[in-house]
Order: sequence, then structure tokens, then C-alpha cells
Amino acid sequence: ELDEKLRKAYDCAATARKKGIDPELRVDIPLAKNMAERVEGLLSIIAPGLVGSGMTGRIMELEKKYGILDWRVALVLAEEVALEKFCTFKDKKEAMEVGIRAGFAYQTVGIVAAPLEGFIGLVIKKRKDGNEYFSLKYSGPIRGAGGTAAAFSLVIADYVRTKMGYSPFDPTEEEIERYVTEIEDYHERVTNLQYFPSKDEIRFLVKHLPVEVNGDPTETREVSNYKDLPRVETNAIRGGVCLVLAEGLAQKAPKINKRLSVWGPSFGLGWEFLKGFLLLQKKIKAQTTRQENQASKIMPNYTYIADLVAGRPVLTHPLRAGGFRLRYGRSRTSGFSSCSLHPATQVLLRNYIAVATQLKVERPGKAAAVTICDTLDGPIVLLNDGSVVKVSSRSQAKLIKDQVKKILFLGDILFNYGDFSENNHSLVPAGYCEEWWVQELEQALKKKKDKKNKKTA
Repeated sequence: ELDEKLRKAYDCAATARKKGIDPELRVDIPLAKNMAERVEGLLSIIAPGLVGSGMTGRIMELEKKYGILDWRVALVLAEEVALEKFCTFKDKKEAMEVGIRAGFAYQTVGIVAAPLEGFIGLVIKKRKDGNEYFSLKYSGPIRGAGGTAAAFSLVIADYVRTKMGYSPFDPTEEEIERYVTEIEDYHERVTNLQYFPSKDEIRFLVKHLPVEVNGDPTETREVSNYKDLPRVETNAIRGGVCLVLAEGLAQKAPKINKRLSVWGPSFGLGWEFLKGFLLLQKKIKAQTTRQENQASKIMPNYTYIADLVAGRPVLTHPLRAGGFRLRYGRSRTSGFSSCSLHPATQVLLRNYIAVATQLKVERPGKAAAVTICDTLDGPIVLLNDGSVVKVSSRSQAKLIKDQVKKILFLGDILFNYGDFSENNHSLVPAGYCEEWWVQELEQALKKKKDKKNKKTA
């Protein structure tokens, strides 16, 4: 019944459009029953020949082979569109450009405009040795894709580049420093980046990237240095470039590397440089250089408080005693990028943290939405009379909140394993809690039972 009424509504809208009163004679929004049709419908705006070309069926075939939303589906789809297997294009460049958009549209599940408006085009440029390389043009709407998809669009473009026989990007020292200056200027003079990479991080990425990150100017302000470079079309700050490199690849490198390290070599992708980048990033984030023979350990990560806005509180510094204690698991309301706190912690922090507040966190990701779980361990406080109290409920916290002299321990913070896995973050040792005790109890009972069985044998 729903489908029937929807069709009638579309037929009515189509009849109205044909009267010529509106600027266009057709209904703008195509109907789509699934994600594959959404991707085809989105791409039909710039490549009408893809409608009914068999792309929808091919996406479903690839999903059966690799899995739904597997990144390899996006790569194969991009390659096949670039090779004009679904429809023909006016030239090779347009085919490759639409191919990159196709893979990008699949990666963003066909629901954002970033593949059309965030990635604005492909330019073929000359290397110093005369060979040709890919220059990818981005603009501000790339933000809508999210950092992971924006970063992976570079991988899609590189895969198409490799399959079509083009050479890798060969940046000069001046071009590398232009990126460093541009990202710095964007962060300090335009708007704060969610992740502001260091100069060494930017230099490393640009030096090793096989494609050029380019874009149209989004600001009237020019870069403060490295102007009038022969292969850079504008002196103005390019917001899309800064977003893709900083909030995209630099921030999401662990997640990209996790996928590519598994199947990247089989697809001919030479992105092993990300491993070196992650080592560099780890040293920079920890603000220390570890000796090669020193045992590997979890280092404090200062990134989340590096660009603190004035007036916002720091609940705890990195790996600081008395801060939140990590607890693994899920509550009824927590999940991906969503943590849980004890309700007493809320009360003792003067209800500053409400349910659904988003906190910048040290790890495993960049942020987490707050939910409540009353089975966690609550905070420990020092009262004005010198007594130390472990607060176990919201009601208890309300009774003593005005008598608190100092918070000695903020209580547990609950994260699930999936957050660490998705962000390719090593597991951090958790504090001693009920879950550990249960495991030790089971082990002790098993040993006791085995010992008893041996005596009776």
C-alpha cells in the first residue's frame, strides 16, 4: 500500500512538472529501494547514461563477493566505471572522474552530496619527468562525507590511477611546505580543525601520497608563504585540501591502515607508508621519543586538549590518576562512539555532563556521546569532615554534593571493544573490576575441582 501511494504521488508530481511552471520538467528526487539504487541515482545527476546500465545489479554482485559496505566494492566499482563497462563517456578523463565519484558514492552510501560537490573534479598534470599524474580537486562540502570517507577517496583515486597506468605524484619541497603553511593558516586564521596535524605529519603524508590533493579556493585570504608555485593554481587557502589531509587522512590513518594492511597488497595498493606515518604520529602524540630498546607501552595522548577552547573544563588529563577508569563492555544505551558514566559522577560534576553530551576523549576515538549506567563503579570523594566516601548512587551524590571538598576518583567510563577495533587502537589495560574477579573466581574453582578430582582418582 505504501509503495502504491508513493507511486501515485510521484505520478502526480510528474504530471505537474510537465506543465512547465517549474524550472525543470521532471521530478528531481529519484526513487531508490536500496543503497545500490541510491548510488546509481546520485551519480545519474552527472552521468545520466548510468541509469539502467546494470550498475545496481553489479553492486549487489560485488556485495555478495566481498560483503555489504566492504571498501573493496567501492574500488572495483570505481575501476569498472572508469573502464566504461556500464556506459561510455566523452573522454578517458571523464570516465576516470566519474569512476572515482562512483566509488566515493558507494563509500558514503549514496546519502550525501560529497561525491558530487565535495570532490569537484580530476585534473591530469605533468610530472617533472614529463609523465602524467592525478590531481584531485576538493571543496568545502567534502566535510559532509566524514573523515574516513574523505581519506578513503584518495585510496579510490589511487586505485583508478594504478589501473589506468598513470604515474604517482612527485611533490617538490616548495609544494610540500605550501601544504604545511596552508593547513596552519586554515587552522589559525579560518577555523579550528578537529585534528591539527604537526608539520612533520603533513610533510610525511604529502611526500608519500601517490596523488595530489588539490582544490578550488574557499577563502579570500591567501596563504602566508609559498605563493606563486607553478603547479598550484591559486594562492588562496583551499579549505577542501585542509579538510581531506588533516581531518581526513591524518586523523583517520589508523582506520585506513587497518583495512589496507589486510587486502591492500592484493589490490596493488602501495600504501605501506601509513605504517611509518602511524609510528611518527604515535611519537608526536606522546610528546616523547621512546628508545628503540625500551618496552612498548601505552603513552599519554595530549591531542584532545591541545586546542582547548577557553571556558571549557578539562575533566582529566591523559592517563592521570584520579581521572576516569576504563571499563570494557556495553550498557543498554552505549555503543559505537558512545560511552557510559555513573549517574553519581553527573551529580558531583554539577550536572555539567548531560545525557548525549559529546566529550572529546583521549582514546580510542576523537569523541564519544555520554550515556548513563548505574552498575559501574561510582566516584570516590573527600568530604569537608575528612572522611572518604565511595558514592554508589545518584541519591547519595545529591545528599553529599555540598559537603565535597575534593573528588579523588571520577568513577568508571565504559567503552566497548568495537570502538578500539574500528579505530585500530591497541587495547588499554583496564582497572581491576568485577569482570576480572569473576574470571579469577572461575579459574580458582576449576583448579580446586581439578585438585579434588586428582585426590579421589
